Amino acid sequence: MIPKARGKRKRSRLALIEEMWGYLYISPWLLGFFLFSLGPMVLSFYFSLTKYEFPLKPRWIGFGNYVKAFTKDDLFYLSLANTAYYVFISVPLGLAASLFLALLLDRNIWGRALWRTVYYLPSIVPMVSSTFLFMYLFQPDYGFINGWLWKLFHIQGPGWFNSKEWVKPTFILLSLWGAGGSRCIIFLAGLQNIPTELYEAAEVDGAGRLRKFFHITLPMLSPTIFFNLVTGIIGAFKIFGPAYVATAGGPAYGSYFYVLHLFNNAFSFWNMGYASALAWILFIIILIFTLIQFQVAKSWVYYESATMA
Repeated sequence: MIPKARGKRKRSRLALIEEMWGYLYISPWLLGFFLFSLGPMVLSFYFSLTKYEFPLKPRWIGFGNYVKAFTKDDLFYLSLANTAYYVFISVPLGLAASLFLALLLDRNIWGRALWRTVYYLPSIVPMVSSTFLFMYLFQPDYGFINGWLWKLFHIQGPGWFNSKEWVKPTFILLSLWGAGGSRCIIFLAGLQNIPTELYEAAEVDGAGRLRKFFHITLPMLSPTIFFNLVTGIIGAFKIFGPAYVATAGGPAYGSYFYVLHLFNNAFSFWNMGYASALAWILFIIILIFTLIQFQVAKSWVYYESATMA
């Protein structure tokens, strides 16, 4: 019995040493998580329950900031409506454009690696540079787009960034600039994981391209579509940079998106407490949308491993 007890003690000591080494290896990530993620989140939630106008000291007001957002702040609903418009149009269009490019770049054509590089390049252009490029292209008076619309079709182009009606569609076009980026690569990876035997069997049965696309490609690609949909909606809700650089929310609040409203309250009015409440409201909105998507996904996302199990 004594040798067995010694063996158990030795194994437990080795397990403890391995556990300590494991925590040591992940300690940089843990330190970063607690200092730069969890810590600021807890602190911002506390600030959201206070009246904190920097540099004055925070004063506890409970849920007063949340009540203010829903009952007294007209720009809250305006910015939320502008953001919802952008999200529900830009995300489906972006998914469709990325999937279309992925289908093209998945074909066995000459110079495929070169074409993939060319289509990926716009996604690595800095956001500020891309925004200034679009501001030049879509300038109403001397911009490239309106110039060619007049030369080719004798059509007077719209005001684009300078028009309240056209500013959000222009930002949606700007979001498509990076359609060949990470989402396209993820779609490419998903396409290459589809077994070729399925297409060969469909060809034997006489299925055409459209039938193979809708009955093989889309169902097998549904987990990838779902992933890009979730991440795309989260990213679209957080639109800030292009609007801040190009229009600062104008004209006439036409591009006054939610995060821009949050930013102005935090760093223009220094109302950190109210800005923290706006951040937590956005977090809850995104969380609700994400949970809804996970519930709805059960009816249309196909997982081959789950079917085999």
